[in-house]
Amino acid sequence: MENFEFLSPTKIIFGKESELQVGTETKKLGRKVLLHYGGGSIKKFGLYEKVVKSLQEAGVDFIELGGVQPNPRLSLVHEGIKICREHKVDAILAVGGGSVIDSAKAIGIGVPYEGEVWDLIAGEIVPETTLPIGVILTIPAAGSEASKSLVITNEDGWYKLGLNVELLRPVFAIMNPELTFTLPPYQTACGVADIMAHIMERYFTNVKHVDLTDRLCEAVLKTLITKAPIVLEEPNNYEARADIMWASTIAHNDLLSTGRIGDWGSHAIEHELSAIYDVPHGAGLSVVFPAWMKYVYHHNIDRFVQFATRVWNTELAFEDPERTALEGINCLTNFFTQIGLPTTLKELNIPADRLEEMADKASNSDTKTLGNFVKLKRKDILEIYKLAL
Repeated sequence: MENFEFLSPTKIIFGKESELQVGTETKKLGRKVLLHYGGGSIKKFGLYEKVVKSLQEAGVDFIELGGVQPNPRLSLVHEGIKICREHKVDAILAVGGGSVIDSAKAIGIGVPYEGEVWDLIAGEIVPETTLPIGVILTIPAAGSEASKSLVITNEDGWYKLGLNVELLRPVFAIMNPELTFTLPPYQTACGVADIMAHIMERYFTNVKHVDLTDRLCEAVLKTLITKAPIVLEEPNNYEARADIMWASTIAHNDLLSTGRIGDWGSHAIEHELSAIYDVPHGAGLSVVFPAWMKYVYHHNIDRFVQFATRVWNTELAFEDPERTALEGINCLTNFFTQIGLPTTLKELNIPADRLEEMADKASNSDTKTLGNFVKLKRKDILEIYKLAL
């Protein structure tokens, strides 16, 4: 096990009608906030009215900025920074899923920074301060509600990059599983794939003697495997929705990272798909992750055998451990298919004509490697895209 520091300062307010506390919690951050959200769903299903009423009752003034898209755009971040500066807001309230929260985080670090916010997101300059962020989570997926991460897409060149610094963690996250009842099945499934990917990025490690966090990762994965089909059949099943929502947070607040070094190659490879083709991140991951596994499993077959037997209950009936390892990968692929997700680029309507370009961008034309479990160069990344066809 590696030495580690663990910090998870986000206050989690979980349960039925918890969104009614948003005014009280937001008031602790400031008297004027940016209310940031996506499309029309929070208005369509009544959440917007509840939020506005709670803010008004708490005496919190707010300025609105909606329109966040999946794979959130830098242009809207620029607009948010301008609005926050003009109106001298004290904090940002993000109401939505990971895209809204990531956009709010980018705005938060951009407001006090005098230069171009993309320099911060691209890692050229480390942000030193941010506006405080509060969250009402509506889509369990990205785990951004308690993470130190954000991901933004720059339309100039369609680059999708992530930033990981501790000051990005929200101050509070309100999580009511009832708010997820109206999610379309495909969006629910994409969220599950995203959560599973966050766990698997941590699970496939070269660090030895991480038995406790191995078991924690396996428990959360098995919960998702059990609960996802239930919520697809019973969208209003509160208990199953609650398990998935809490799994979203646990998967990415770094608890499962303690003492281990994760991989994160699959995420970087997928970012090129969603940047260029604007596919849902979870759907891209359901394609990339099995392809990555098929490419790297020889590096540590024992870990893939453990994944197969512990997560998928695959019997060690095969004389050849490689067959057991491959069966675990097949189980993951079949599960994604079962919940309605793609497992090939063809199913995402992504042709083969830009694979070289994506491999170039992901590897910065072979000047950097991706991942830690196996360090991937441009040729490796290209082969994984080909395996995903």
